Amino acid sequence: METLLCDVSQGVMTLTLNRPDRLNSFNVAMHQALAKCLTQAEQDESIRCVVITGAGRGFCAGQDLNDRNVDPNGPAPDLGDSVEKLYNPLVKRLAALRKPVIAAVNGVAAGAGATLALGCDIVVASRQASFVMAFSRLGLVPDSGGTWLLPRLAGRARAAGLALLGGKLSAEQAEAWGMIWQVVDDSEFSATVEQLAQHLARQPTYGLGLIKQALRAAETNTLAQQLDVERDFQRLAGRSSDYREGVSAFLAKRPPQFTGE
Repeated sequence: METLLCDVSQGVMTLTLNRPDRLNSFNVAMHQALAKCLTQAEQDESIRCVVITGAGRGFCAGQDLNDRNVDPNGPAPDLGDSVEKLYNPLVKRLAALRKPVIAAVNGVAAGAGATLALGCDIVVASRQASFVMAFSRLGLVPDSGGTWLLPRLAGRARAAGLALLGGKLSAEQAEAWGMIWQVVDDSEFSATVEQLAQHLARQPTYGLGLIKQALRAAETNTLAQQLDVERDFQRLAGRSSDYREGVSAFLAKRPPQFTGE
């Protein structure tokens, strides 16, 4: 079975983590497949939105512990090696991708699966979905951006509770805390994600990429620095063909036909 299903249709690349018998937990093959597909998404201008979801009843249960084969009587594993070589590059590429990325969380998202989802640009969760910072249950530290994301999304107090206690956070609570964009009834989940992805794929992709960069920069910039970023990015956006199309469509009172250029 392929560990990752990749489908491209109408400007949307849908990546389905495909190890349902293991709750779509990560192994090396899945990381390699994701890296290959993200290269395609970066290089193919016809792809204007990326959706990440899971097969079966879960989104992603994080790292497959069977794939590491930890021997309690052997030498201690170097978990930092897999974080450095596999997880960190994945997180950085999703953040740097100049196209919107939707996490369609269809079930439990645990460990690195939770931080992967929360690191996407827009998170839509089914009502049955949940988020679990399971690292502490194994004596580990939240990785894949977990310690960076949680305080920014939930605040320091809630981040500490989530990380230290390792309890399950419902999709409804994550929405109430402002950690995710939307919770959708299970019966409407697929249609809602598809509609959102198609909408984003028809928008001014170049401008959306600049918005992503600006929001990331704002996490560490001072107000003065961020004002400079907004000035510079607005200059770039104003030179795009999509901006000219947007203005022309507004003045002509017609729907815009953005190309993403």
